[in-house]
Amino acid sequence: MPQYLLGIYQPDSGAPEPEVLADIAARLEAVTDEMKAAGAWVFSGGLHPAAAAKVVRASGDDVLYTDGPFAEGKEHLGGFTIVTAPDSAAATDWARRISEITTLPVEVREFH
Repeated sequence: MPQYLLGIYQPDSGAPEPEVLADIAARLEAVTDEMKAAGAWVFSGGLHPAAAAKVVRASGDDVLYTDGPFAEGKEHLGGFTIVTAPDSAAATDWARRISEITTLPVEVREFH
């Protein structure tokens, strides 16, 4: 069965207030439990802010190391979930549920 990356994009403006974040985390945990019960959940995790990223770019014998995200933008990948789903529609439905909880965009991409 195909696996999909559900990439959650968040603004660089910071996290919500602790009480709001606690509610979001509890609701996400409930959806994760549903994914596990359905046999869809593979792995998930949150990421440190994009400013903490490192980019490594090799070109011939040279290697360029850059602090910060690969692309400049107002939002970056903040977390992800990997699911197993029978098709893109099923993976997209999990993404919809995550987006409804977080109010953030969720990108759905199938693994090769």
